[in-house]
Amino acid sequence: MWLRLMLALGLLGVSAATAAAQDFPTRQVRIVVPQSPGGVTDVIARAVAQRLAEIWGQPVIVENKAGANYQIGAAAVAKAEPDGYTLLVMSEGFIITPLMSSKQSFEPKDFAPITGLISINHALVANPSLPATNVRELIALARGKPGEINYATYGVGSTGHLNMEMFQSTAGVKLFAVHYKGAAPALTDVIAGHVPMMFISVGSVVEPWRSGKVKLLAIGSPRRMPQLPDVPTIAESLPDFRAITWFGLFTTGGTPREIVAKINADVQRIVAEPAFRDRFLAPQMFEPIVSPPDKFAEFLRAETQKWSKVISDAKLKVD
Repeated sequence: MWLRLMLALGLLGVSAATAAAQDFPTRQVRIVVPQSPGGVTDVIARAVAQRLAEIWGQPVIVENKAGANYQIGAAAVAKAEPDGYTLLVMSEGFIITPLMSSKQSFEPKDFAPITGLISINHALVANPSLPATNVRELIALARGKPGEINYATYGVGSTGHLNMEMFQSTAGVKLFAVHYKGAAPALTDVIAGHVPMMFISVGSVVEPWRSGKVKLLAIGSPRRMPQLPDVPTIAESLPDFRAITWFGLFTTGGTPREIVAKINADVQRIVAEPAFRDRFLAPQMFEPIVSPPDKFAEFLRAETQKWSKVISDAKLKVD
């Protein structure tokens, strides 16, 4: 009798959770962006929020909570009610920030991964004066001048910084980092010839490359990009090397799996829409990386392992 009662109560709980997920959401949902308005994270969040509001018939607002190296915004989501009504759009800083500092107000375990959103391939670009036209020539040049060749980054721990640290380790070279407060001023100085090279998103350099202001040495995608078929990949010289920035969607840890699955399915539906891809992804060379929650969690584990090694090998800390 007790067994039948426990089974009945268990089935009742499953049914209630499923019903709650089917009804979700019944009120306003907020998407927290831990950066200032106008950046890629903000743009992605607003594009997804607009379509979710249309699908759900409920307001979906984007709230920018910048500061403290993502901590203010991320901590707000980590401490929210685990009901799916508070979401977070964040880049690989979700993983990198805790790895680089012991003084954190959030940890990845405080969140429930929902899905990846997009990835952006990075380009290895150089001022035309740099005496290298491809990755092999750059490696040979750097090996002949260990520690003498500079590169620009958009901050300690940025993907522009860590991708170059990974490049140095893989290629067996030593370069010198010059840190800037953003990608735009860093690229400006590469174009001006003050710093010879950098990693930056492909979409940011196509125009200056076509006008001859920079050289596009290679792209960090696993295969050549259809939009730039004549530009080689770094992996053609350094097998399996990949340099990207990615963005994903998270919610508070402990949120019922049924609600996470509901949000996941609706976001996958949005990203699969031809109109969304044509209007939002294609013009900016964004690549979709949506997946089920378990596959996204698997991706996060692999990224954690990769960046943990890069950060440890380079002895990087921000405290």
